[in-house]
Amino acid sequence: MDARRALLLAIALGGAALVWTATRYARAVEPDRAEASEPTGERVTLRFFRNPAAAPQLVARDLDGHELSIASLRGKVVIINFWATWCGPCRAEIPDLVALQDKYRDRLQVIGISEDESPPDVVRRFAARYNVNYPVVMMTAEIEKLFPGVGALPTSFIVDRESRIVQKHVGMLRAAITELETRSLAGLTVNASIEEVDQSQGLKLALDNGAQAMTIPGVDLAALPVAKRIDALQKLNGQPCTCGCDLTVAKCRVDDPTCGVSLPLARQIVKAVSEAPPLP
Repeated sequence: MDARRALLLAIALGGAALVWTATRYARAVEPDRAEASEPTGERVTLRFFRNPAAAPQLVARDLDGHELSIASLRGKVVIINFWATWCGPCRAEIPDLVALQDKYRDRLQVIGISEDESPPDVVRRFAARYNVNYPVVMMTAEIEKLFPGVGALPTSFIVDRESRIVQKHVGMLRAAITELETRSLAGLTVNASIEEVDQSQGLKLALDNGAQAMTIPGVDLAALPVAKRIDALQKLNGQPCTCGCDLTVAKCRVDDPTCGVSLPLARQIVKAVSEAPPLP
């Protein structure tokens, strides 16, 4: 098989994997959107952290050059959403965040933290195409220090009106629950009970919520150029493992780092991506 045929085959396989992944996201998202538009009136339980810690004093400039800070938003509910343009679940939840920001603009502020390594102009065009109506900030080393442990995308921190982190959601936000959390924290009426929980969120559980793992046990992506690292992450998070687990390669690696099938498969994916010629 010559290089051109090998490249076309790799593109076809990658496309199939992305379609398979997107279908899973769509199935996960649609019930929540239906729930948000057609409330059942059933009482739900909202879970917030016991003894919540103060939110880091984030100060940054958004893509339009405007300065924003957590301190200046005291009195509002804040959702700090870590995302990337290449992340399928991140793209899937953007319309819900846009709608939420529009509906509760006087009580809520969504902030997007882009993990993209692409130039800001790329993210700016993406945000315009998706009609993003909240500020977007590019990830920096300083922000990474303030919010350590973001090992998967999307990851969202929920901040109450007293600037305390009361919840951390790893994976796709559930539109209906996020709206109820916003209403409850904003002091609006909700048909919900509140449960205090410990501050814990395992990556294994998070990947069940459509999260895209950025760190794959046993696999080193650091040496790859940015474009190829993104390609590898998409394939690792989208391609099913062949060990019989019915999981993606990335999730199998996180769930069972000792799996003898997913590790060579993951390394094979990374090797193929690293050796593939750049697209014209």
